[in-house]
Amino acid sequence: MPGSKPMNPAAKQDITLVIAGGGGAGALTAGELLLKAAARRGYFGLMTRAVGPQIRGGESAALLRISRAPVAAHRDMFDVLFAIDWTNYARFTGEIALAPGARVFAGADDMPQEVAAARPLPEHFDFRALLARDERPNMFTLGFLAALIGIEADIVAAVIAERFAHLGREVRARNIRAAATGAAQAARFDPLLRPPAARAPQERWLISGNQAAALGALAAGVRFAAAYPITPSSDLTEWLGPRIEALGGQLVQAEDELASINMLIGASFGGVPALSATSGPGLALMMEGIGLAVMTETPLVVIDVQRAGPSTGIPTRSEQTDLEIALYGLHGEAPHLVLAPMSVPDCLFTTAWAVELAERLQTPAIVLSEQRIGQMNMILDAPALPDMTAQRKLAQPAGDDPCLRYAATADHVAPMAIPGTAGGMHTPTGLEHDARGRPSSQPADHLAQLRRRQEKLAAFDYGDHWAHMEGEGAMALIGWGGAAAPVLEAARQCRAMGVEVRTIIPRLLAPAQPDRMAAALAGVERVLVVENSHSGQFLRYLRAHYDLPGEVRSLRHAGPAGIAAGEVRAAIADLLHIDDLKQPEAVS
Repeated sequence: MPGSKPMNPAAKQDITLVIAGGGGAGALTAGELLLKAAARRGYFGLMTRAVGPQIRGGESAALLRISRAPVAAHRDMFDVLFAIDWTNYARFTGEIALAPGARVFAGADDMPQEVAAARPLPEHFDFRALLARDERPNMFTLGFLAALIGIEADIVAAVIAERFAHLGREVRARNIRAAATGAAQAARFDPLLRPPAARAPQERWLISGNQAAALGALAAGVRFAAAYPITPSSDLTEWLGPRIEALGGQLVQAEDELASINMLIGASFGGVPALSATSGPGLALMMEGIGLAVMTETPLVVIDVQRAGPSTGIPTRSEQTDLEIALYGLHGEAPHLVLAPMSVPDCLFTTAWAVELAERLQTPAIVLSEQRIGQMNMILDAPALPDMTAQRKLAQPAGDDPCLRYAATADHVAPMAIPGTAGGMHTPTGLEHDARGRPSSQPADHLAQLRRRQEKLAAFDYGDHWAHMEGEGAMALIGWGGAAAPVLEAARQCRAMGVEVRTIIPRLLAPAQPDRMAAALAGVERVLVVENSHSGQFLRYLRAHYDLPGEVRSLRHAGPAGIAAGEVRAAIADLLHIDDLKQPEAVS
């Protein structure tokens, strides 16, 4: 077509796409089905979402990366935009960057001025005939883009039929026809990707971070969950519900977060490993209950899928700004665990590990996920379930001796007595107490219990799981959570150009691991700290707990636009004075 340009041949191994439309246009559905079809065709890939906070309407976009090799993060810019309509697209300004050679397709020609100013007019399609047949433009978009990346019609038809099976034969048929119409239109354009030689093996997974976290919890033995719905964690508990019940467990939708944390304490006190999922406002409400769990030494896990705050903030966008409340939000001296997964598959491992640690150390664990990871869907080869189990040290009282629930032990972890255990009667209380649990305000009792609660976490050997590390060199990149993927990608790009950098991604944030971090930083002369926050919460955390050597710089920003690998690479170039690292064409 006039104005069309073929994609760079180098990009045909890997492509980034945006499907956008007003709320209700079905952009997310089209994106989800395109990713599912890509998985079956043999591709790897991922999808994140960008939606407005409105209950109905607003903006909506599916952001995809499809590749012949495994990927963990978006590239800096997008190669293809298909705007089903332009309604509210302007709200994505600053969040969706189109590459210089990007192709733009649309279902209407009323392109926003700010978009048109930067690129040629889009190839647009007239949807009037489609709508007259009661066929959906988003299914046209699905069929069109699927054909452009080499996905056959039978795969597209199959994923449509599965997705709309509950709506009846006629709806499925209309959607398949609309996709076929889109595929026919795609024949006018050059292919965008070189498809894999074979379709995907059956064991390949399509899973979100929230789903992976729930699966990790189940694999480690969680059998009770209580939560109050809150974006962006709600789909974790929605996925968990039927599966925990199938394993003989139970999920309760509580009336609020205050109730849910107390339900967890009750279930766990009764011997059942327990979990909740929430986001920042809910975590704030849980703090007093988490403190009670610290004092009574009751294990539980809270997954905080972070979003932008404060208050309601931007509930549909990601940010890494619950770090300080997770670390320091409990009143008093309240040692507890804080962990952070670094990717979708790592949600599986880290959540299972959090369950194991919480149960073994008899303490609460907060898992800091975030919207960008939790709601990311990713194609990956089937991972092995983590070898983590919920195992407690249980009391076995003998004779008439009193149950010393909070007594000193060699590993500082006192045996738990499950209610109903003969001879296991003791007093669990939020008041400070002696070894039997009896309330005490004596300085000696307070000091003894403070030390034991702290030492059981500090003395435990967390092994190599505490952080993910790659590479060598005198320059270190330190990131966490959702910032890990672009950090790792940028580092690998630098190594491909002969520039050695090492990456350190802490998975265990509390308790801090100063000896291990010192060993990881040995020989480092420059440090770049990368995070998705405005004030530098992660940098403050690192400075508070670790000695950072040499020159230290911070790459950070808040809000919907996450950290990109190109940003990290440019910051490395500035720190090392290597301008070639800034050049996009230097990256394969």
